[in-house]
Amino acid sequence: MHEQIWAKCLTYIAEKIPAQSFKTWFQPIKPVFFNDSVLTIQVPSQFFYEWLEDNYVTILKEAITNEIGPSGKLEYSVVVDQGDSQHKPTTVNLAQKKEFPSFGQNGTATKPSYTSPFALPEVANHQQNSNLNPNYTFDSYIEGDCNRLARSAGYAVASKPGSTSFNPLMIYGSVGLGKTHLVQSIGNRIKKENPENFVLYVASEKFASQFIEALKSNSLQDFTNFYLNVDTLIIDDVQFFKDKVKTQEIFFHIFNHLHQNNKQIIMSSDRPPTELEGLQERLVSRFKWGLTADLQRPDFETRLAIIQKKLQDDGLKIDDKVLEYLAYSIDSNIRELEGVLISLVAHASLNKSEIDMELAKQTLKSIVKNIESEVGIDYIQKTVSEYFNVSSDDLKAKTRKKEIVIARQLAMYFSKDYTNHSLKSIGNHFGGRDHSTVIHALQSVNDMLDTDARFRSSFSELKKKFKMKSI
Repeated sequence: MHEQIWAKCLTYIAEKIPAQSFKTWFQPIKPVFFNDSVLTIQVPSQFFYEWLEDNYVTILKEAITNEIGPSGKLEYSVVVDQGDSQHKPTTVNLAQKKEFPSFGQNGTATKPSYTSPFALPEVANHQQNSNLNPNYTFDSYIEGDCNRLARSAGYAVASKPGSTSFNPLMIYGSVGLGKTHLVQSIGNRIKKENPENFVLYVASEKFASQFIEALKSNSLQDFTNFYLNVDTLIIDDVQFFKDKVKTQEIFFHIFNHLHQNNKQIIMSSDRPPTELEGLQERLVSRFKWGLTADLQRPDFETRLAIIQKKLQDDGLKIDDKVLEYLAYSIDSNIRELEGVLISLVAHASLNKSEIDMELAKQTLKSIVKNIESEVGIDYIQKTVSEYFNVSSDDLKAKTRKKEIVIARQLAMYFSKDYTNHSLKSIGNHFGGRDHSTVIHALQSVNDMLDTDARFRSSFSELKKKFKMKSI
């Protein structure tokens, strides 16, 4: 009985509203039972229920009145837990039966006359514009120790979107480490392997500006419809939601609805969820539901592989020594590395010259800040402190923290190896220490080289940096 009543209600509603809105807001509803002129329907979430109440109460009254009569009422059963293969969904019936408000004088609701900029065109979801850059793929994303976890998780998500425990997937890291490349690689692979999947990439700032535009143009319903139809939502740089309270609220509801319906959510940020400021606690807690993976600064081998891949794609070949010099000299981020490569190729092309070591050095000086012409104590201190993620001032301070002591001793060792400064002069550069402290540092470095494999690896990479710098 309840299924027949609701089927007739749906037929009535389908004739009154756009097809896309009907698909979004009424097809997911399930009739539960009918008793004493009350029809109970099950809706996927609290947000879903609230949206129906705010936007479709008039059309629902018309449909219920037509099929049950003036005494007809509606009760909602709201899903609060989707359950799994072994457990049924958990639902909560709202205590009060829905009493519909009376109609206006003509018995119909007034409809807006604007054209929404967010309304979905009448095409299949997978044909919607995903805003993805086709050049961002897993094939062009070089794997290294710095990104292996994030890349592997992204590949797993791309293979089974919405079906892994990595939902949401949060990728975080500093500027220029490849977050956008990775999240768009996931989106492009999903589109390739699942052609029916509606994948959407959007920067958080664009999402916020779209939301504001929807409020101004009275098209919030269409804005929400659009995002609720997405199968894989990729939000870049969520840290820019900071202090945007209303934007966070609408994103919170969209996030909940997509997640409850096993749609894949992928996000990027410049910091982990626990360090995001100006975001609602309930939103941050949801960011931590799935997997959070970080991108670190690429090591030498990864930087070298990135350069080789870029040159291979451009059909160029450069001497190995020049490649190594570039890989050692630019260790801040991938974006800066690619920028130097583009500039280097442009210089060679315009000047009709070979890409040699001299051109590489000149290009670096004009683009990368603080590239020094020779290895000096200041450069050694800067390079070592950046490698160990401490400040140059720490190397000169009195602190005895282990990580700083090791960094200081290494910097002293390389200062002795690559400069003409005396032991006394080196000590003066490290906070006025005497020559005996420098001697102790040199001995400590030699001892650790004999006993600590991890230390030897760090020593080797730093030594290569200074060696290439001194060429």
